[in-house]
Amino acid sequence: MEWWGVYLAIGVAVGFLAGLLGIGGGMVMVPMLVFVFTAKGFPAEHMMHLALATSMATIAFTSLSSVLAHHRHAAVDWVVARAMAPGIMVGALAATLVAGFLPTRPLAIFFTGFMFYAATRMFFEVKPKPSRQLPGAAGLFGVGAGIGALSSVLAAGGAFLSIPFLARCNLPLPRAIGTAAANGFPIGVAGTAGYVLNGLRIEGLPEGSLGYVHLPALALIVAASIPLAPLGARLAHRLPVKRLRIVFALLLLGLALRMLANLW
Repeated sequence: MEWWGVYLAIGVAVGFLAGLLGIGGGMVMVPMLVFVFTAKGFPAEHMMHLALATSMATIAFTSLSSVLAHHRHAAVDWVVARAMAPGIMVGALAATLVAGFLPTRPLAIFFTGFMFYAATRMFFEVKPKPSRQLPGAAGLFGVGAGIGALSSVLAAGGAFLSIPFLARCNLPLPRAIGTAAANGFPIGVAGTAGYVLNGLRIEGLPEGSLGYVHLPALALIVAASIPLAPLGARLAHRLPVKRLRIVFALLLLGLALRMLANLW
């Protein structure tokens, strides 16, 4: 089987759905990579680490195009983004270094729990309500560290965590979305660095891996996903996105359960 075609197909699906529904690619990519890596016979004890690390590495690339698009529309609060970035990088790096020592099964359970949370919010269209003001520099550092830590273990760009926080702090929703996109780049860079460093100590990883990052999958997924995201965004104004979000929420639940069963 030509695996490069499978990686390209994953990139197409992830990019298109990210543009259409505004979801993080990791929620789709990690389960798909687990299925592919299992079929390829990758080491079971490192399966989740490889999928999380490879998905995290794509964020470092895909977040750039996203944040540039939001910046052109003046939708990024760079003061807030810069204040959160140091905490994000510290949290992401620390969490990935710890995650490298955790067995695959607990990581899979934690990831599945987050997918249930994300799918539930999507299904019921839970929207944050402004209720507080932004904290000071120390508070933004701390929140950033928490977002970076959780996002790196979930291979997510942080939007599901950053947007509700920023919106509750009275940042207008378009700027909350744009600022969350800016948070994705430091999450991707620091998280990838942690997974690479942690994986360098492991022997027997698949050929073509840099630490826990599987480079062939990374390259092909990024190549396919970046061009598809703008197409999905354009179709978001023409298709019944509310119905699609409900269908996709149910799909996420199915993917999560199937992945967990695959690794049990």
